Amino acid sequence: MTLPGTNDHPMTPLPETGGPVVREILLPAGGVPLSGLLAEARPGPPRAVVVAVHGGGMRAGYFDSRARPGLSLLTLGAALGYTVLAVDRPGYGASAVHLPRGQSLADQAATLHDGLDAFAAAHDTGAGLFVVAHSNGGKLALAAAAEERGGALLGLDISGLGTRLAVSAHQLPGLDGHGDWRRHWGSLRLYPPDAFRQGRHLVSPVPALEALEGPEWPALYPGIARRVRTPVRFTFAEQEQWWLSDDESLAALRRPLAAPRVLFAHQPDAGHNLSLGWAARTYHLKALGFLEECLLAQDAAPAQRRARAAIPLGAPT
Repeated sequence: MTLPGTNDHPMTPLPETGGPVVREILLPAGGVPLSGLLAEARPGPPRAVVVAVHGGGMRAGYFDSRARPGLSLLTLGAALGYTVLAVDRPGYGASAVHLPRGQSLADQAATLHDGLDAFAAAHDTGAGLFVVAHSNGGKLALAAAAEERGGALLGLDISGLGTRLAVSAHQLPGLDGHGDWRRHWGSLRLYPPDAFRQGRHLVSPVPALEALEGPEWPALYPGIARRVRTPVRFTFAEQEQWWLSDDESLAALRRPLAAPRVLFAHQPDAGHNLSLGWAARTYHLKALGFLEECLLAQDAAPAQRRARAAIPLGAPT
């Protein structure tokens, strides 16, 4: 992904101090190492684990903006009692050398599940796993939920992803580049002055298999959606420029989903890269609010449904 130039008068970043610690983590995932970032709830066990899945051409740090205090999903979630695990998707970070062409969406889902199984075996996961995903990461979140390996996910909160393109398929980021960078960002006023300078270390090549499969998403989506049985919330930024979010497009997005609950939201004063903009904290709080609603539904569910939800991740069903 291409980053625009930095502000003419860049401001010194304001580091977050005295809050939760963010550290690097490496997860074994079926013979492939998945790198990522981890912020753990302290003290005591987490209420749940938030798994953050980045989009195309980025890294796990997309969810850990330090351009201004409060913008990081990792520190915010940990401060609110959740463990937050942001993973580098297969083909990014430590796995890139093992997967030089990346993986198909189906294979990414299997690899992610392997990594999450390894994480759950070594960490308290509280009430379970909830996924916050952006753009191409949203495709992976839906594919992973459709696979339903072991215990079901608590829910999915997806931004920057639809099923009806606002551009022609040939304009999508591909092997020959990241597409029109303006569509990734929208107006530069929507981002802190340091966001682009600090974001340079997040940029990563889009793996070949991911780029080749990208235009196929509208055709792949219905088959995946029919197998998703966990609550889903979709957020579209005010200046989302890759996907349509009019009433007809949202109906098409909702129609094939087997999810028991589907919500749509529009985030004002934001561009496609929500978690790097001024709106990051606002969006993250809303995403965690949706997690709270999923936990509430689980707590208030009939006894039989509560028993099923209590099955540990990776256990036979």
